[in-house]
Amino acid sequence: MRIVLDRPRCEGHGLCEEAAPQLMHLDDEGELVLHREEINEADAAAANAAARVCPVAALRIA
Repeated sequence: MRIVLDRPRCEGHGLCEEAAPQLMHLDDEGELVLHREEINEADAAAANAAARVCPVAALRIA
């Protein structure tokens, strides 16, 4: 499983970071940084939650 970021679409709201801080964070400029793209089963629920709360649908699970 992978988490995919559509960087041009991302507006840096930070809701995804709140849902899955172990997978991503906002840097000092407000850009989302994925810690890793490949996610394991243990992180799948958090990744799905992050994708669901993104108001601009910049994250998807593939």
